[in-house]
Amino acid sequence: MTGLMDSRQVFPTFTDQQIRRIAPHGHVHRFRQGEVLVQAGEIAPCFFVVTAGRIEIVRPSGETDRLIMALGPGGFTGEVSMLSGRRTLVRIRAVDPGEAIRVDRDRLLSLVQTEGELGEIILRAFILRRVELIAQGIGDAVLVGSRHSAGTLRVQEFLTRNGHPYQYLDADLDLGVQQLLESFQVAAADVPIVICRGEVVLRNPTNVEIADCLGFNVSIDHSQLRDVVIIGAGPSGLAAAVYAASEGFDVLVIESTAPGGRAGASSRIENYLGFPTGITGQELSARAHEQAQKFGAQVMIARSATRLHCSRKPYAVELSDGTRISTRTILIATGAEYRTLPIGNLPRFVGRGVYFGASFIEAQVCRGEEVIVVGGANSAGQAAMFLARTARRVHLLVRSASLARTMSRYLMRRIEQDPAIAIEFHTEVSALDGDVHLERIEWRNTRTGETHTRPIRHVFVMAGADPSTGWLKECLALDPKGFIKTGPSLSPEDLASWPLARPPHLLETSLPAVFAVGDVRADNVKRVASAVGEGSIAIAFVQQVLRE
Repeated sequence: MTGLMDSRQVFPTFTDQQIRRIAPHGHVHRFRQGEVLVQAGEIAPCFFVVTAGRIEIVRPSGETDRLIMALGPGGFTGEVSMLSGRRTLVRIRAVDPGEAIRVDRDRLLSLVQTEGELGEIILRAFILRRVELIAQGIGDAVLVGSRHSAGTLRVQEFLTRNGHPYQYLDADLDLGVQQLLESFQVAAADVPIVICRGEVVLRNPTNVEIADCLGFNVSIDHSQLRDVVIIGAGPSGLAAAVYAASEGFDVLVIESTAPGGRAGASSRIENYLGFPTGITGQELSARAHEQAQKFGAQVMIARSATRLHCSRKPYAVELSDGTRISTRTILIATGAEYRTLPIGNLPRFVGRGVYFGASFIEAQVCRGEEVIVVGGANSAGQAAMFLARTARRVHLLVRSASLARTMSRYLMRRIEQDPAIAIEFHTEVSALDGDVHLERIEWRNTRTGETHTRPIRHVFVMAGADPSTGWLKECLALDPKGFIKTGPSLSPEDLASWPLARPPHLLETSLPAVFAVGDVRADNVKRVASAVGEGSIAIAFVQQVLRE
C-alpha cells in the first residue's frame, strides 16, 4: 500500500515463534493459485496468517482490480471491520499455491484479548490500515455532493465520524460527475447521492439508509437477550462498554449517529488525563470504540431508542425501526443536544451556514471567511480556537459578562490572546438572512440594545444543551429540566414504587437495574473525564445488580 505511512507499520510480519502461538487458535488452510480467500462485501470474514506462498489484497474496481498490498509468509489479513463484524472492503486472493492459518472472527477476538503481544500487533495494524483506507478513499461508498447542499455536509460527517472510507465527487467542480450521474439515471437535483457497494444508488439518503446499505449493523442479532444495553456512545457510554465487555458481559451499544457524542465532534480536548498535547474528539472516540469492540461489545449505529418497556423484566428497549431489544440491565448515556437559537427561520439554514459542531469538514467550508461561534463554555472555546486556524476572523458571542465561570482558564487565556478571535460579551444573534445559504447575520447587545448586521455566512451554535428524555417519562423520575435523577437525587416521592429493600445505587435511576451516566444525568459534571468515570463506575453497580 503506497500512502501516508510506512508499509512495515501497516503490514507487519509475524515471526515463526509468533505464528506457532497463533496456530492453536485456527486451522491450516491450503489455497490454490487464484483462489479468493475473502470476497469484498463478505460479512465477518476469517483472519488469515500466511505460512507459505503469497496472497494479495486488492480493491475491486470494475473489470480490473487495484493492488493494495501483497503478503508473503508471516503476513496477515484484516482491518477494523473484522472487529465490528461489518462487510469487508477489499478482496483477498492467492497469487500462487500456499498455506495459511485460518482463524474465525470469534477466535480472533479471543486471541486479541488473551495474547497481549500478538493482540497489540494485530490491533495496531488494523487501525493503521483503516486510516490508510480512509486517507486514500478506498471503500464501498461514493458520495456525489455539492458544497451548497446541507445534505452533503450531513453525509460527510456521518461517514467520517463513523470511520468509514468513501470517495467524494464534487458535482460543482468535477466535469466527469455528470456522466456518472447519467449512468445511474439520477439528476443533479438528487444530490447528495451515495453509490453503495457500486450497485445501489441512494438519493439524498437518511443516515439510517446509509448505515443499512453499508451493513453497519449486519452482524447484530436483535433477538438476543443482553446483559446490558447501553444507549448512547459518547464518552460515558463507550467507557461503560469497554468495562462491561472486558468483564465478560454481553454488551450492545445503541447510537443514533456516531461514536463520541458531542465530545466526538470536539476539535481538541486538552484537559483529559494522559494527553498532554491534547487529542481530537474524533481520535478519542475512535480509540474507545475500537477498544470496546476488542472486548466483544457490539455497537449499533443510526438507531435511536424511542421507548422503554419497563413494566416487566427483562426490560425491552424499542428502537426507531420498531424492533425491541431485551436486556437484564440498561445504562442510559444519551447526553444532551445543543439548543437552537430562538430565531424563526433558523431551520432553513442548518447545514447551509448554521452548524452545531466544528470539525475539519466545516472548517474547510468556511476557510478564509469570517465566522461566528455562539457560546461561552469549553466546547465553544475549543471551536473558536480551531476555526481561528483557517477563518479570517472568529467572533465569539457570549451572553454573560465573562468567560471565567463557564470556561477552563487555560482556554480562556488562549482565546483572549488570539488576535484572530474577537469576544463580544452580553451579545446574542438576533436575526439570520439569506436565500439558499446564510448570507447575513444580526447580533444584539443585550445591555444597550445596539445591533450590528454583518455579511457573515457561517454561525456555529454551541450554547446550552437539553436532554432527549421525553421517551422515558413513563418509567423514570426526571428533574424539571428533563435530566434523569439518580441515587441521592431521588426523593421519597420518586421512589414511591421502588420494589427493593436496598436503596438505589449511586448512578441508578428510580427504576431498578436502569442507570444513567454523563450529560443526561441530573447534577452531572460536564467534563469528558467525569463522563468516562461515571460510565466505568456504573458497570460496578451493574455487576452487583446482575448478581441479585
